[in-house]
Amino acid sequence: MSPTPRTERPGHRANPAEARQRRQQALVAVRRQRVLEAARAAFLELGMDKASIREIARRAGYTAGALYSYFPSKEALYGALLAESLGRLNARVEAARPAGATPRDELLASARAFFDFYRDHPRDLDLGFYLFQGMQPRGLTPELDRALNARLHDALRPLQDALERLGATPAVALREVTALFAHIVGLLLLGHTGRIRMFGQAPAELLEAYLAQLVQRAGAWCHVRGAAHDGP
Repeated sequence: MSPTPRTERPGHRANPAEARQRRQQALVAVRRQRVLEAARAAFLELGMDKASIREIARRAGYTAGALYSYFPSKEALYGALLAESLGRLNARVEAARPAGATPRDELLASARAFFDFYRDHPRDLDLGFYLFQGMQPRGLTPELDRALNARLHDALRPLQDALERLGATPAVALREVTALFAHIVGLLLLGHTGRIRMFGQAPAELLEAYLAQLVQRAGAWCHVRGAAHDGP
């Protein structure tokens, strides 16, 4: 008895053109990632200014001309790397926020997640210092600069929201988030370079001390807000 020929169900027939397109897209994604990894290594080893497109292309195994088909400039490469890094930072902060948490717990969890991300990924800290310090690489477009800064603000937004829920006005919350951000970056830099050892201190412990003071200040805001609500 002959086997019954298998027939393609409507809508499930393989389309050779679509299959080729998917393979091409996958190949482009792999090559693009290879270029990004080469750029990351070059930036971290040589610095932004000395890492040339030619050097990045050499590390990726391509010609400079071939690299331009994936990224139009060195600055675009930097922007793509930093955007990916900030995306992972945002995911880390978001994952750390416990469901149904009090504003205090959300504040502490978000701040610790921000600090822990860069402590655990010092190369991302190196990459981010252009953005943190406001030093724009030559050629970084205003649009890209704004987009990258917006992603950084996204990671800090849970901190500001928690502070406002604790009773801070928007202006006070912004000031406290700015101070906390500066404190975290300073601790990370001292820890990353080893300079913290001259003081005999641990960055994580100093962060916890700062957060304890911040929570104490937040308690005063709650008291003031409660007194205002209970006033005549």
